[in-house]
Amino acid sequence: MNMRGIPQHVRGFSLITAIFLLVVLASLGAFMVIFTGLQQSTVQADVLGVRAYYAARAGAEWALYRALDPDSTIAPGPAGFVTCPQAAGTLNTLGGSLSPFTVVVNCQVTAPDPTEGTKTLRVFQITATACNNATCPAVSPPPGYVERQIAVTVAKCKDPAAPAPRYECGS
Repeated sequence: MNMRGIPQHVRGFSLITAIFLLVVLASLGAFMVIFTGLQQSTVQADVLGVRAYYAARAGAEWALYRALDPDSTIAPGPAGFVTCPQAAGTLNTLGGSLSPFTVVVNCQVTAPDPTEGTKTLRVFQITATACNNATCPAVSPPPGYVERQIAVTVAKCKDPAAPAPRYECGS
């Protein structure tokens, strides 16, 4: 025993305990920093995904409006229908938080147009793809690349016997 009454074999035990506590606390701190960083990047990816979805939705709604032509303001093509709306890379003028997104709209018409009496039905298949890159879809996506796609099928009926200028089918 030493002069203070502490046995010789117990000396230095508090130093080992202090080092152990420092290592455990440092490990917990490092884990918290890594976890917080991962959580932030996940939240940013989620927000970009939602913005890409709404950019694709805006492209699909643009194409729906053009295909259905509710005000009859677009010059009709064959059979009185407007041509299939296409916007390959031209819908990159979205504003606000959607401005960094490029939207590609593709449209196909099912052929031939079904008819019933004098009525003709045209079916449009519209696909809108939005991404945060100059080209959608990206061949080799860069880090942070987000892409969303929306597909819509819509039909419009025309009847030459209906009143001008719309020639829409009645119920």
